[in-house]
Amino acid sequence: MTTTSTEVIRASSYVAGIPLQSENVLEVRSPYDNRLVGTVTLAGPEDTQKAIKLALENKTTLSRYERYTILDNVRKLLLEQKEEFAQTICAEAGLAIREARYETGRAHDVLFFAATECLKDDGQIFSCDISPQGKARKIFTQREPLNLAVCITPFNHPLNQVVHKIAPALATGTPVILKPSEKTPLTAIKITELFYEAGLPKAMLSVLLGETANVAEPLVKDPRVDIVSFTGSVAVGKHIAATAGYKKVILELGGNDPLIIMEDADLDKAVLLAAEGSFRNSGQRCTAVKRILVHEKVKADFVARFVEKAKEYTCGDPADPETKVGTVIDEAAAIYLESVVHKAVAQGAKVLLGGKRTGALLEPTVIDEVPRDAQMIVQESFGPLAPILPFKDIDDAIALSNSTAYGLSSGIVTNNMAYATRFIKELNVGTVNINEVPGYRIENSPFGGLKDSGLGIKEGVIEAMKCFSFVKTFSLPW
Repeated sequence: MTTTSTEVIRASSYVAGIPLQSENVLEVRSPYDNRLVGTVTLAGPEDTQKAIKLALENKTTLSRYERYTILDNVRKLLLEQKEEFAQTICAEAGLAIREARYETGRAHDVLFFAATECLKDDGQIFSCDISPQGKARKIFTQREPLNLAVCITPFNHPLNQVVHKIAPALATGTPVILKPSEKTPLTAIKITELFYEAGLPKAMLSVLLGETANVAEPLVKDPRVDIVSFTGSVAVGKHIAATAGYKKVILELGGNDPLIIMEDADLDKAVLLAAEGSFRNSGQRCTAVKRILVHEKVKADFVARFVEKAKEYTCGDPADPETKVGTVIDEAAAIYLESVVHKAVAQGAKVLLGGKRTGALLEPTVIDEVPRDAQMIVQESFGPLAPILPFKDIDDAIALSNSTAYGLSSGIVTNNMAYATRFIKELNVGTVNINEVPGYRIENSPFGGLKDSGLGIKEGVIEAMKCFSFVKTFSLPW
């Protein structure tokens, strides 16, 4: 990857460490001002086949320590270049620079945990003389790498989503073909180059950008691929599940996550969690707060405080350190979000703050009195929208929370242990966080959803490493 005097990044797809030479080039433009941020040389169908072939024919068995060393080297290199990575994220994704810098920290943690896991024994021992049918033997297990993984990543976390897939895969010794979002490819290519620099055998990692028919579809359908790990939309995820064939499929799809504020809640905490959960990363997180459910007894007080807090989330130039909310990914996404606000208003909702759009910039928007059947409530709204809905009691809150097609995460604000216990047991979601935003986790803890949010298969470094490997069992006389 090189940069010209005008700071336009010239990047390329890579097949086993070899940059592609092609006249077919993708332009990457800033969502904020439409300036040309970079270009990427695209892959064709023959490049996709070559990447698969080289990964399978050039298998490298790395020791645990070698895998640890490579991942730790990438971690160190990322620390050295963290500001450059943050600037690239900000430029191509339109995310506020403070969010981009935070993302580099999260990616560092992924690499740290993945490297650490390389040094841990992952086997089990079973004694066989524990039943009348047993023998004097012991059964042992060990994890071994898969032949080839395909990882498809979205635009909303251009660095962390990539690292969250390729680091656990490579930690197990499984080679990867990465297909990042065409909207944010520059960061993905940049981190791929760090893996090469860190000493990873080049055949173990390719990164391909190209038309769906040339790259994504052949990769998903190829029987030589053992696993497809995808993060993105529900529609694409279900298409992958229907077409992938006989292989592992890991799907991390959308979310419609509630923040549920009970009548006993600490309202200062509730207001902060609602603002952080709704507006961080421009609201473009599957685990963002998409619905604020407030007990009717405290709703008026909460709304008044929340509107004042939301005013602090300034929207503007993503490169300005004072900006808290940058753009959404493109103008089309902002227009869609604007339309669902207008539809809710037509149904009786009231915009209390924000709602104005300029290009891909959409002001953080607080909407009250939103009907339960409004589009922004029933479907996922991937942006800085904060719709508020009242509920009358915990039964109503649970029913309302469970009423959508999604089941990813949730946040509950309460000091009542009985309430907390009921929510943990009865919410049909993958995660329940008490007195925290729905998206809270550390990078090695299990993460994933149910229903249209996923198949209940968890990610996070430890669980992902299980997915990118298989268990071999063997026994010996004892």
